[in-house]
Amino acid sequence: MRKGIAGIVLGTLCAVMMVGCDGDNGPSLSLLINGLADLGATAKYEGWLIVDGVPVSTGVFDVDASGSVSSSKFGVSAEAYDRATAFVLTIEPFPDTDPAPSDTHILAGSFSDMMADVSVGHPAALGNDLSGVAGSYILATPTDGPATSENSGIWFLDLSSGSPAQGLTLPTLPAGWLYEGWAVINGTPVSTGTFTSPTGADDAAPHSGTAPGPPFPGEDFLVNAPAGLTFPTDIAGGKAVISIEPSPDNSAAPFLLKPLVGDIPAGATDHVNYAMGANLGSLPSGTVRLFMD
Repeated sequence: MRKGIAGIVLGTLCAVMMVGCDGDNGPSLSLLINGLADLGATAKYEGWLIVDGVPVSTGVFDVDASGSVSSSKFGVSAEAYDRATAFVLTIEPFPDTDPAPSDTHILAGSFSDMMADVSVGHPAALGNDLSGVAGSYILATPTDGPATSENSGIWFLDLSSGSPAQGLTLPTLPAGWLYEGWAVINGTPVSTGTFTSPTGADDAAPHSGTAPGPPFPGEDFLVNAPAGLTFPTDIAGGKAVISIEPSPDNSAAPFLLKPLVGDIPAGATDHVNYAMGANLGSLPSGTVRLFMD
């Protein structure tokens, strides 16, 4: 989770950094952001003003389980107030010994009249509004041979041509982020592995059998079932999810960015294409304002 607002010179960061404090008189920054989630004990959100091309920290904050922020007002320097051009929100490890922003930029926006609308689509965040995402998947268990527990696996591919082909349409993510597939089985999300490209295998197969799987993200749920589940199983009636995860990731649960979600039909059968829908209404967004107390 290191170093990364593209094009920003970090050499003078320490000289200009000023961490804001609630309740100070003078220049301040306020945050009104919706859709953020609790990061747990080992990570925090940190705001940054871009001042003459250099990131200046505005301070760190937490979000509780209900989505409320621990602080929404931060003091800033007069220089930052006068010359800031953009705001970036990052996810940082806690404790954090590196004064530079991490690669994991979740929101960003450019200032106009002391206001900035922040979103994941800004070039200093994910850089894509995700409006073009699409996906399909099949149920199958290729890693234990044919016609065996076929409803106990999910593969994010397209079989409409008769041969396995790319099933996910996803933008390339910047540094600090990975895609992750999930099947929600009896209410429990089970990862299918993380990946950067929808046209290659993902990075893990802890539940699959010994035979090779297709070169696409996916997983067979055959062994090593999480607590409360038994494998093999039938995942019909569950959900298929593609999330965007911070990297490194301090949680085994899906992150709040879930651009694709699909209900697996209760009567789903194997080797049939099922579609996933865009899930963009839950993406975080908000407004940042510079003002004088």
